[in-house]
Amino acid sequence: MKLHRLELEGFGPFLETQEVDFDAFAADGIFLITGRTGAGKSSILDGVCYALYGGVPRYDGGERRLRSDHCEPDDPTRVSLEFSAEGDRWRLTRSPEFERPKRRGGGTTREPHRAVLEVLAPEGWTGVAARPVDVAARLDEILGLTQQQFLQVILLAQNRFARFLLAKNDERLSLLRTLFGTRTFEQYAAEVDDRRKRAAERLANEGVEVVTLLDEAERLAADLDEAAVTEGDSAPAAAEGPAGLGVADRLSRLVRAVERADYRVDTLARERDESDQRLDGALTAERAATALHDRQVERLRMRDRLAALDEVADAVDRARREAAEAAEAEALGAPLDAAASAQSTAEAARVRAAAAIEVVRSIGEEPADDDDDALRARDDALTGLLSRAEEARAAEVELERLEAERAASAARVVTLEAEHSTLVDGRAEVPEVLRDLDERLGRLEGAAARREAALATRDDTRRRLEAARQADRLLNEREHADLTSLVRADELQQAVEAWTTLLRARLAGAAAELAHELVDGRPCAVCGSTEHPRPAVGDGEPVTDDQIAAAEDRKNTAAAADRLAADAARIARDEHALASARAGGDDVQTLSARLDDAEAALAAAEADVVERDVVQTERRRCADLDREIAARIETLVAELATVRQEAALLAHRVDVVSAAVGEARGEFASVSARRDDLRARRAAVRELRDARAQLRAADDAARVADEALDRLVGASPFADVDAVTAARRTPAERQRLDATVAEHDAAVTAAKQRLLELELELVDDADEPVDPAPFAAAVSEARARLQTAAAGHATAQALADRLRGIAHRADEAQGHIAALSDEHAVVARLADTMAGRAPNTRRMTLETFVLAAELEEIVAAANLRLEHMSAGRYRLQHTDALAARGAASGLGIEVMDAFTGQFRPPQSLSGGETFLTSLALALGLAEVVTARAGGIRLDTLFIDEGFGSLDDDTLELAMRTLDELRQGGRTVGIISHVASMKDQLPAQLHVAATPRGQSVIRQGAVAPTG
Repeated sequence: MKLHRLELEGFGPFLETQEVDFDAFAADGIFLITGRTGAGKSSILDGVCYALYGGVPRYDGGERRLRSDHCEPDDPTRVSLEFSAEGDRWRLTRSPEFERPKRRGGGTTREPHRAVLEVLAPEGWTGVAARPVDVAARLDEILGLTQQQFLQVILLAQNRFARFLLAKNDERLSLLRTLFGTRTFEQYAAEVDDRRKRAAERLANEGVEVVTLLDEAERLAADLDEAAVTEGDSAPAAAEGPAGLGVADRLSRLVRAVERADYRVDTLARERDESDQRLDGALTAERAATALHDRQVERLRMRDRLAALDEVADAVDRARREAAEAAEAEALGAPLDAAASAQSTAEAARVRAAAAIEVVRSIGEEPADDDDDALRARDDALTGLLSRAEEARAAEVELERLEAERAASAARVVTLEAEHSTLVDGRAEVPEVLRDLDERLGRLEGAAARREAALATRDDTRRRLEAARQADRLLNEREHADLTSLVRADELQQAVEAWTTLLRARLAGAAAELAHELVDGRPCAVCGSTEHPRPAVGDGEPVTDDQIAAAEDRKNTAAAADRLAADAARIARDEHALASARAGGDDVQTLSARLDDAEAALAAAEADVVERDVVQTERRRCADLDREIAARIETLVAELATVRQEAALLAHRVDVVSAAVGEARGEFASVSARRDDLRARRAAVRELRDARAQLRAADDAARVADEALDRLVGASPFADVDAVTAARRTPAERQRLDATVAEHDAAVTAAKQRLLELELELVDDADEPVDPAPFAAAVSEARARLQTAAAGHATAQALADRLRGIAHRADEAQGHIAALSDEHAVVARLADTMAGRAPNTRRMTLETFVLAAELEEIVAAANLRLEHMSAGRYRLQHTDALAARGAASGLGIEVMDAFTGQFRPPQSLSGGETFLTSLALALGLAEVVTARAGGIRLDTLFIDEGFGSLDDDTLELAMRTLDELRQGGRTVGIISHVASMKDQLPAQLHVAATPRGQSVIRQGAVAPTG
């Protein structure tokens, strides 16, 4: 990755557009960023970091601090960076979120965070992503470094690259975890620990289940022993309480209880089988006695049956004779019925003929006795008259229709005339209504615009009121944060003074400590002399390393608290200032009153809008109604002329048809009445003709039937027709007589046969039936004993099965507990080891163990430069020694001092030594992180401050080391105030503050002195 060009506008101390051309320093390979304190040197690095990651090293997400305080409300804020990566040249433009004035109305609005990523193509810059989230995702693919990795390997910000050297194990763990992404190993350890907890829970649950099963089994065993005593068992098992017994002993007792239950089941099974056999014998005896009793009772019944049949034998013989006579009379039934039917038909014909004569006379016609020709002629005449009446009836129906249509036409004319008059009168009022509606619309014109203005005013006032309320709340928080910051600053000053005092005392007493270790004849550790003429004498209690370390810890803690308090105070002030700005300088009471006024104005405007919509709707409805009325009047005029013409035509047609119908009606009220009279006359004549013809035919048939019947009766055994009629029976009566005779004969035969069989079977038995009651009582007793025995056996079997099931489950659960115990031991040991607990004597977690290997590589890479920069005096070494007071171990760093041959903590180094060591460690960390990120080539590197703590010789060593970094085309940017570096580095980027406070960047010029 190589940076080419940076543009800053409205960013940090830079108001106007400032440009940095990194390619201009490619030939030198190293350049200096210089300027007065506060001019904005570090803001250049902030711009690079913000362009790439949307954040800066000095703020934790405080994007609102990135916008220049010199910006006017409408001034833009923008950072643009061009860089090369993955073989392409990219341009990234980003602007932070900030408040700007609204383009319409008062107040401010929030300008969102924007980002655009472009790639240089043959046709020019081409867009790749245009949303911050999409830009971030694409940059992850292009850069291959997180923001933390970038700050650690490319942008070594002020006071940050020394933090890794001086950090405690926990702080170093947090940074390495971020750089190398080893949180997965922490998750591995957590998952294994979860497995340990689950294994322990399963083991405990299984133990509870076994105990529960054994308790249930012992309760069932107690029930078993109690039942055995109740049933009279002479040797029940001794009851033993479970107190003091182990699981194995309780399982043994459970096995013995199962055996006792099985023995009891076998005993009750034998009792049940014996009861079953006794019941079978009783049932056999009962069935034999019942069968004998039934046969004896049936023999007595058959004897009584035969006696009863003999008593009705005479009646059955009479029925047999009656059935024979009815069979002979039935042979003459058909001629007899035919003669009777003929006589009945002739009588009916005479009645019909008499009735027809009466009808003919009642309507004024003469019957013409026995003159069929006269009746036929009258029928023909009536038929002709009826045909003409039918034709006149059609005209009469048409007349009725025409009169109805004429009445309807007249009514239609009246209706249309009334509707026309009503519409004409009503339309005269429409113009006045429209004028009134137009006047109302004129008064309501602009209601929507007034509503929008009122709505905007209401919303703006509401936001300003909320901001004013928030400013009131934040005022107390700001004052409290300022007070806390002052207190923390005072505490820091006191801690620094205490630490400095101890250091001075330690330095003052160093000679006394060395003198205390001098021995005559042995060389001095400082000068090598064996003579010690004037050894130093201390004048007070010596200062120990522990005291200095404790004071330094207090100082560091106070410094951290001071930074946090200062940041909190600054944030509180910014939040309060921003809230006050959004409120526009007004207080809550004023804005509340304005909001009430704005709400009232909005309500009035909304009411006007609603009224305007209602009036517009009414106006359109009235106009539409006027057009509809005009169209309807025009339609009515045409329709009225048509209906009047139709009414005149109908009146003429009614007159013509009415004259024809009057002539056809004659003296009758209507043509229909005359037609009905003709129909009645013709029907009466025809009925008389038919009745006379039927009477003649019926008389002839009756005479023939009587003659045939007389001949048949004379040849039969009956004396006359009356005797035949008396002997006849209906089919049902004949069937009843035959059935009575047959049933009697069959009953006699069956009774005699069954009685003979029973007499033969019971020849040796008494006539009196045996009593079955004693046998039934024996069966009931045997059945009750069997039910009792079966119930006892079923209960014992269920108890034994339940005990056996519990014993089987308890045995399986006990075996499962053993397996779970072994599994839990393995998982628990592994989880404790991975979590840094015993048996892990180093208290190193799995993640720490992995990071320790990475730290060893970082230290090895750092030593390649540290030995050169320290002239071979210092080497770093990774240590996994146990930390004090149970702190995390495994990520310690020690400094090997070749002059003393002893290891020393990094905190004991001087300021210059700390800078060189931290620089070497940072460069080593950069190499390892780069390798882990896929071997990314880093062609640009920045170092912010720290060189002022070096003497000339050490600075020369550091410069030679940095000079080596530019090999291979790498460009190194350094921020420093050291005057000698300005002379050594001609390529410079000078940041200067103008009299108005804003800063400008000048490139390629030597920084002015003074």
